[in-house]
Amino acid sequence: MSQSHTLTAPVAAPRTRDATRPRPVIRPSLVTLAPAALALALGLWGIRRGDSMWRDESTTYQIAHRDVPEIVRLLGNADVAHGLYYLLMHAVFTLWDGGLLALRLPSVLATAAAAAGVGLLGHRLAGPRAGLAAGLVFPLAPAVQRYAQEGRSYALVCAVVIGSTHLLLSAVARPRKRTWTAYAAVTSLACLLHEFAVLAVLAHGVALHRARVPAAVGWAWGRAASVVAVVLSPLVIVSEQQAALVGWIPYPGPPELLGFGVLALAGLGCARAPLASRGPLPLRALALPLLLVPPATLIAASYVHPLYVDRYVLYAYVGLALLLGAALDRLPRLVPAPRVVAGGLAVLAVAALLPYSAQLRTPRSRLDDTVAAARAVRELTRPGDGALFLPARRREPIMSSPADFRGLMELALARHAIPSGTLHGIELPAPAIRARMLTAGRIVTVNDPPGRPLDGTPQERVKREVLARYFHRCTVRDVTGMRIVLYGRPGRC
Repeated sequence: MSQSHTLTAPVAAPRTRDATRPRPVIRPSLVTLAPAALALALGLWGIRRGDSMWRDESTTYQIAHRDVPEIVRLLGNADVAHGLYYLLMHAVFTLWDGGLLALRLPSVLATAAAAAGVGLLGHRLAGPRAGLAAGLVFPLAPAVQRYAQEGRSYALVCAVVIGSTHLLLSAVARPRKRTWTAYAAVTSLACLLHEFAVLAVLAHGVALHRARVPAAVGWAWGRAASVVAVVLSPLVIVSEQQAALVGWIPYPGPPELLGFGVLALAGLGCARAPLASRGPLPLRALALPLLLVPPATLIAASYVHPLYVDRYVLYAYVGLALLLGAALDRLPRLVPAPRVVAGGLAVLAVAALLPYSAQLRTPRSRLDDTVAAARAVRELTRPGDGALFLPARRREPIMSSPADFRGLMELALARHAIPSGTLHGIELPAPAIRARMLTAGRIVTVNDPPGRPLDGTPQERVKREVLARYFHRCTVRDVTGMRIVLYGRPGRC
């Protein structure tokens, strides 16, 4: 027996040491600071995007520069869903009118806070390694990188939803009235920043149901959700009256369904792994609803009234990051040579993401570029030329870069946007536009790109008719998402 023991001991000992070798200790601070630092670095990388600004950011920029009474007046007519965000950005520009940096820096900082929050969520639900992995995965997601550098509310909404999710976990772990009150308040703030954050509340409810929490916890969540619904209801009522503003959104098609399907399959695949779970809710129970419920609900509703745009539910990536982080935490236990596998995965991820990440920092990464359009107008015109926008909603370049239109005559405008309390101003009746156009020797037009449907309003029809009948096309310049055309009377080009 002793000989047998002596012969087998040298073989068994190394295996035992490998199996019991302690994994490196991860400090809790690293779980939040490393993801925040990565998100901040990615957000600041190329933040100016070649000094470009697309139409949605242009809207934020020019509305945030209005006075508070002017913003409030506008919200009664348009864009009330973004009203709280516009007021926040007005405060930012009042403190520091830093142009594109001031426009985008709040989103960068919100994404850094969101990445830290994801790391802490993963820590609470599955341990520090899963939290660190989840926090690092989150800011790498292409959609998260995109909206981390946009002057819109989506990154901020994502950060606030993560905060409300932390409060939900705290309320489940230790039910107290003040925690549920804080949950209702923070979740209401997310919904006031963008009303579709309410779908995160629905995801929270599904998570509680999947986790089979005590009935008292379910009732407490229900009361908090009811408070959120009451707070949100005035915004929903007013935004419903402004539904024409989102009439551009199509029914969900193959690209939207494929995009959601890829993310859903990735999340479901991770959920099938033996994930660690140690928090007040199982990680799967929380992460899967966050990933699936908001986009799936919005897609389903969009077959009745089209409303689905992936950025409206950007916070769904929190669920995917949690699942990926927990799966990566289990990787050393599931595969041989885990360091080699992890290194290979990291190289593949960088190789796959780097070209797209670099492209996101260029002017051509967005639908259009209002700054480039305004610059083209300035280069093609001289004082006294007329200016037209076809269609009228193409006025973003003059509203965000008015200096480039100095000396030009706006031929169709009756009332400017600010005094009329509108996004783009109010145009003259068609006969008055025709009369003004006929007084001009040269007219520069800011147009949709070729191939877009033509607006059929009387004003738009008369613009096209007069240009075709009385003017020659002198110069055409295409910029990202727009076409600038200079017209002249015969001999005036």
